[in-house]
Amino acid sequence: MIDTGRKVAIVGGARTPFAKVGTALRDFSALDLATHAVNGALQKLDLDPDNVDELAYGTVVVDPAVPQIAREVNFRSDLPANVRAVTLTDNCITGTSAIGAVYDSIALGRADAGIAGGVESMSNPPVLFTPEAAKIFLQASRARTTLDRVKTLAGLRPRHFKPWSYGIAEPSTGLTMGEHTEITVKEWNVSQAEQDEIAYQSHMKAFQATERGLLKAEIHALDGIDQDTIIRPDTSLEKLASLRPVFDRSDQGTITAGNSSPLTDGASSVVLMSESRAQELGHDPLAFVRDFINVGVHPDDGLLMGPGIAVPKLLARNGLTLDDIDLIEMHEAFGGQVASNLKAWEQGWKEPAIGTVDRTILNTQGSSIAIGHPFAATGARIALSLAHAMQRRGARFGLMSVCGAGATAVAMLLERPAGKGVE
Repeated sequence: MIDTGRKVAIVGGARTPFAKVGTALRDFSALDLATHAVNGALQKLDLDPDNVDELAYGTVVVDPAVPQIAREVNFRSDLPANVRAVTLTDNCITGTSAIGAVYDSIALGRADAGIAGGVESMSNPPVLFTPEAAKIFLQASRARTTLDRVKTLAGLRPRHFKPWSYGIAEPSTGLTMGEHTEITVKEWNVSQAEQDEIAYQSHMKAFQATERGLLKAEIHALDGIDQDTIIRPDTSLEKLASLRPVFDRSDQGTITAGNSSPLTDGASSVVLMSESRAQELGHDPLAFVRDFINVGVHPDDGLLMGPGIAVPKLLARNGLTLDDIDLIEMHEAFGGQVASNLKAWEQGWKEPAIGTVDRTILNTQGSSIAIGHPFAATGARIALSLAHAMQRRGARFGLMSVCGAGATAVAMLLERPAGKGVE
């Protein structure tokens, strides 16, 4: 357990609605979305921007024109210019890494309040040239005379004007996350039916949480949109079963678009404070960050199997068992990744078994398959949702895990005094 003497509280936050790439939020840049989520957090808490000491914000699809996006959010938002701003990129765990950065500053006394989060505008990735074309343009820019520049540019051919194609393959393996997960589900004997059930429950729970206003309460409406647009209350197990596999197109493939998280636009922000600053400003903590742990695994062991190690380690370090946990949030990169990690917890895998998860406390408001997965924003979204749910239910312990590309993962333990909830 981390013990620095200073307790760090999640007091609130805000996010944009999440939308599938190329749809409702396609006209907003990452900077637009991040700024909106930061200002939304300030407004929801009626927090004076002068009381914020630090901003840690991340993105995975980095825009070369805005490499230090956190500082630009600082300037674009209502935050004062003297706020320390740092940009992080840590694949799918970027949001939790941002939380960790602000946590460290507060716990060690360098700050009293900060905002952590992440953003992706998958609809607006930077358009880059291929390495061959880029080399020609660079040579032309360095030419000493106009004639030399023209000679260099004369080497351009139509193929050079085709933009470099983005991919989500792992540089270390050449396989995408979906291809890796197809390998994993075969190793763990996870059927498509099991994956589809996870996806179906994600949509149903997210729809119910939206109808009850629980997810909407986290959202700072943007362009008239006040709810996530990916949730499909009309889906069914039959519809999900009818979808074709997209990563292994043989009769052995089980991962479909329906049981995978979609490419998503969105931003999330979480406000953290020291316990004393929260009391001073009159903010009732939703939950305290008790502990967190980051792990790495070898891709050959399962690219997204990090939670299978991180969660048992975190529980053991804090002297807790699954029976002590009131609510669990697990990022749904794929239904198969969720099922495989749950089996790892149950059976034991590189760490002792911790038991079977009570599905009634798992992702009670749906998760990334239904809500969406803007890579860098997901960790902050989950932490905010979990903290709110803990307050509503009077829960003492909340557990969250996020797997990440690059074969990493994080597990985080939130705590609040046990008591009566408001639900």
